[in-house]
Amino acid sequence: MKLTRRFQTTKRSPLLQVVKTSVAAVLAWVIAGLILPAELPIFAAIASLLVVQPSVNQSFGKAIERSVGVISGVVIASLLSLVLGQYSWVIMLAIIVAVLLSWALRMTTGTSNQVAISAMLVLALGASSPEYALYRIVETLIGAALGIIVNMVIVPPVLVAPVRENVILLGNELAATLERLSAALSEPQSAADRERLMIEARLLRPMKDAAVTSIEEGEESLSLNPRRSAHREQLEELREVTDRFGPVVTRVIGMTRAFRDHYDEGLYREPTLGAIADQLNRAAHDLRLIMRPSIADPEPMTSEFPALTAPLQVKPPQSTHWVLIGSLMEDLRRIREELLIESDEDAV
Repeated sequence: MKLTRRFQTTKRSPLLQVVKTSVAAVLAWVIAGLILPAELPIFAAIASLLVVQPSVNQSFGKAIERSVGVISGVVIASLLSLVLGQYSWVIMLAIIVAVLLSWALRMTTGTSNQVAISAMLVLALGASSPEYALYRIVETLIGAALGIIVNMVIVPPVLVAPVRENVILLGNELAATLERLSAALSEPQSAADRERLMIEARLLRPMKDAAVTSIEEGEESLSLNPRRSAHREQLEELREVTDRFGPVVTRVIGMTRAFRDHYDEGLYREPTLGAIADQLNRAAHDLRLIMRPSIADPEPMTSEFPALTAPLQVKPPQSTHWVLIGSLMEDLRRIREELLIESDEDAV
C-alpha cells in the first residue's frame, strides 16, 4: 500500500468548496477580530473551516458539534484553572477530564475531540478568566454562523446530478443484464459463460446500493437548502424509479443464479425457453422506458409503450427442467408486476 493513500483521496473536493471554505475563514477572522479585538480570532477561524461542509445540513450539524465542544472545553479549562491555577500539569488534567466527560455524555467523536482541544488551547494560551472564556465562546459562535451563511449564500450544493447518473447507470446495466440472460437462453452456454453471466448480474447489487446512497446524499443536500424547491420533485422522481428497480435487481440475480445452477444441454429443447427469452427482452425495453424521464436527451426507442402487455402462457416442461422453468416464470411474473404497476394504476 502506498504511503500517499494514508493522506490522499481518490477524488478532489470541488474547487467551489475550497473557495467557500477560504471565504468563510477570512470573514470569520476579520469580523471576529473587529468584534473582539483583544485576541487573535483563532477559534473563529477554526470554527468556520470545520463548519463549511458539502451540504448546508451538514454545516448546521458541524456548527452544533463545534459549538458544544468549544463551550464544554472552555468551561472545563476555566474551572480547573480557577481551582488549581495555571500549571502545565493542569493542561494534561484538563485533557483527561475532557475525554472522560465526553465519554460519560456519549458525545460524538468530533465533539469529544473538540472538547479536549478547546480545553487545551484555552489553558495553553495562558488566559482562563471568565471574560476570556466568554470571548472564546462568542468567537466560536461567530465562526460557526459565518460558515453556515457562506455555505448557504455561495451556491449551496445540490447533489441531484450524481443521483441521476447513478440511477441511469443502474437502469442501463439492469436492462443489459436482462438482454444477456435472454441471449443465454437462446443458445448453449459454456461453464465459463454461465459464470461470467452470474458475476455480471451480481454487480447490479453494488450499483443499486450506490444509487440508494446517492439519493440519501441528495436529500441531505436539499435539507435547509434555499434552492431545494427547484430540485425536490426531480429527486423524488429518481427515488421512485430506484424503488421500482430494487426488486427487479433481486429477481434478475435470482433468475441468473437459477439458470447457472440448473443448466443442462437439453434445456434448449424446451419450447417455452424462447418465449421467456423474448419476455426478458421486452422487460429490458420497459426498464429503459421507465428511465426515459430521468435522461436529458434520451435515445429514440422502437416503441413508446410497455412491451410486457400480457402474462406468458407456457406448456408443461420436462420433469428435469420444471424447477428452472418455474423459477424463471415466477421471477418474470414479479418483474412484470413491478414494471407495469403505473400502467395498471392508470388503467384503473
